[in-house]
Amino acid sequence: MRLSVGGDTVDDVVREIEYLVGDATAPNGVGRRIVAHVCNDAGGWGKGFVVAVSRRWREPEAAYRLWYRERAMNDFALGAVQLVPVAEDLFVANMIGQHGDRPRPGNPPVRYAAIETALTALGGRALDLGATVHMPRIGCGLAGGQWELIEPLIEERLAARGVAVTVYDLHS
Repeated sequence: MRLSVGGDTVDDVVREIEYLVGDATAPNGVGRRIVAHVCNDAGGWGKGFVVAVSRRWREPEAAYRLWYRERAMNDFALGAVQLVPVAEDLFVANMIGQHGDRPRPGNPPVRYAAIETALTALGGRALDLGATVHMPRIGCGLAGGQWELIEPLIEERLAARGVAVTVYDLHS
């Protein structure tokens, strides 16, 4: 759709999330790409999707651990995003969207507001870089989140802003 804004014509690009069976650490496409995932605010790294991230690249874990260790002097907190370059035109977004690293009865670690804040920041970074975003079903594994609550956040904070998003499922 094209809109007229103040005499100028601009594209109003609203994208839909693309779903693929595959590995989010091997994102499809060319150009700048960001692999996004949810991390906890407890400094833990070693279970879930981060295992696949660490198998492919060393930099995201090292950056996350340093970010956590130096948290008194930086922005490490729920909702924060750390963009880590891992190759030319490829980045990993460590998004803090999980409080703690262990589920408690009736209180999963996922924090939807933090994921929304992180996705908003990620959307801005992706637009600045002209990058596409690739991810597993963030917040739905160890964090205990519900995809039907997270998907609308991705649609609003990324896709509706014109960021192309691909969500990967390992199995069909």
